[in-house]
Amino acid sequence: MDKITLVTGGAKSGKSLFAETHVRAYGLPLVYIATSQAFDTEMEDRIAAHKTQRGAGWDTVEEPLDLCCALARTDGAGARLVDCMTLWLSNVMHAELDWQAELEKVLQTLREQSSPVMLVTNEVGGGIVPMSALARRYRDASGLMNQRLAAGAGHVVMVTCGLPLALKGSAAAPASLA
Repeated sequence: MDKITLVTGGAKSGKSLFAETHVRAYGLPLVYIATSQAFDTEMEDRIAAHKTQRGAGWDTVEEPLDLCCALARTDGAGARLVDCMTLWLSNVMHAELDWQAELEKVLQTLREQSSPVMLVTNEVGGGIVPMSALARRYRDASGLMNQRLAAGAGHVVMVTCGLPLALKGSAAAPASLA
């Protein structure tokens, strides 16, 4: 899955900006697959800020659950940015779906892609142990999901303080990753 890049980091680490910049470097049409859902005004504001940050020129596909369908439907349409996998996982768990089975489907779909895909995810396990069982299950599932995605990706980049660190493959512009 050399066309797959996983970008990880903490909240507000600069990972989305890194991913947006590097997806543009492919020189292909831009497809943004959004997994977030606006359940409140704070999330609406966050989504608006992301739209402003990435600017014009993106074909946006909003898909909170059926990521496989969104990836299959957009393969061949350009370079895709999925933002973000941890929100997708939250949606899947909230819908009471089997997150491991859903992840297996996503991994299989990623293996079948012909166009580049950049996945953004959060590192959520680096802080304190969450107080609730649900939050601990989510933290653990996020870590396990990120391990599986990283194992299958051709490139893995951690962004912290706005600075990229290549963990696997290269953190260079995607044109050199193809």
